Amino acid sequence: MQRQKMDFKRPFTLLILFVFNYFSWAQEGIPVYFDYLSDNYYLVHPSMAGIGEGGKVRLTARKQWFDIDDAPNLQTLNAHYRVGDKSGIGAILFNDANGYHSQTGLKLTYAHHLRLGGEIRSLNQLSFGLSTTVLQSSLDESEFRSVIPDPALVGTKISDSYFNIDLGMSYNFLEFYAHATVLNALTSRRNIYYKDRADSPNLARFDNLRRYLLSVGYVFDAGEWQFEPSTLFQMTDFTQEKTIDLNAKVYKTMDFGTVWGGISYRRSFDGAQFATANSFGQQRLQLITPIAGLNYKNFMVSYNYSYQMGDIRFDSGGFHQITLGFDFLQSEKRYDCKCPAVNY
Repeated sequence: MQRQKMDFKRPFTLLILFVFNYFSWAQEGIPVYFDYLSDNYYLVHPSMAGIGEGGKVRLTARKQWFDIDDAPNLQTLNAHYRVGDKSGIGAILFNDANGYHSQTGLKLTYAHHLRLGGEIRSLNQLSFGLSTTVLQSSLDESEFRSVIPDPALVGTKISDSYFNIDLGMSYNFLEFYAHATVLNALTSRRNIYYKDRADSPNLARFDNLRRYLLSVGYVFDAGEWQFEPSTLFQMTDFTQEKTIDLNAKVYKTMDFGTVWGGISYRRSFDGAQFATANSFGQQRLQLITPIAGLNYKNFMVSYNYSYQMGDIRFDSGGFHQITLGFDFLQSEKRYDCKCPAVNY
C-alpha cells in the first residue's frame, strides 16, 4: 500500500488486490523485472555465474510511479567471474523498497560448468549454480492508525533476518540457451509478520516463497546483425501465480562496439475481477517494455521503460530502469559463437 491516496479513473475496483499481489511477489529476494535482458542473466539464474571469459559487473536502478510517494524502487549490484576452467563465483547486493516494506540482502554464488564435448572453442556447456541469500526485511507500522486497537498491528518499525538458497541449471549450445531456476528453495518462516503481535497464532502463514523460472532463447546470426527471440516463464508456488515474458532483441555490430534494442511483453495467466459503477470485468497484468543498449569496449549501458496496459492502473506513468555494466579480464572471446551472454 502507498501513503499517497490513489486517484482511480473508476469509482471502485477490486483490481488493487491483483496489482498488490504482483508487486509483492518478490518480497523475499530480488523481484524479477526486465534487467536480465541487459546481459544480466546471472541476476536471476545462479548457474550463469562465470559463464564466459573473465568477469562482469552490473549495476541496476529501477523506479516506479515517480509521482506516488513510496512507490516501488530497486537497486542491485552484482559481479561474477570465471575461476579456472570449470568454476564460477558471484555476489549480488540488493535493496528493494515498496511502500512500508523494505529489504536489503546479499547473495553469494558458486557455479560449476561442464563441457560436454566437441571442439574446445565450440560452446556446449552444462552449468549448475547455488546461491545462498542473507536478507534483512523491515516493515514500518509506525504510521498505521486504527480507531479500535488492532492486536495484529505492532505500531512500530520491526525487522528480521532470513536465510534461503537458490538453485539453477543452464545449458548453452552455440547460439541456443536454456535456464531453469528455483528461487527461495527452502521453507522460511517470515517472523516479521508474527513478531510481537498479540494474536500471531491466528495470522495466516506465508512460509513458502518458492518461485520457478524457465528461460529459453536463440541467437540468429546474419553477419553484422543478430536477432534473439527468447521467453521467460515464472510461477510463484504459494499463490500459483504465473506470467510469461515474450522477448525480441536485435544487435548491430559497429566499428566501436555493439548497438542493440528490443521489446518485451509480459502477460499474467491469472486475472482479477473488478467492478465499476456500471459493470464488472476481469483484467490480466500486461506490461510492454522497450529496451535499448550500447556496448562500447568493456562498458555497457542500457535503459528500459515498462508500461502497464489495461483500463485500471495505479498511475499513468511507467517504470524506469537503467543498467550500467563493466566487463573485465576478457582478453579474448572464449567461444566461436554469437552468444552475447557468454561471449561479452
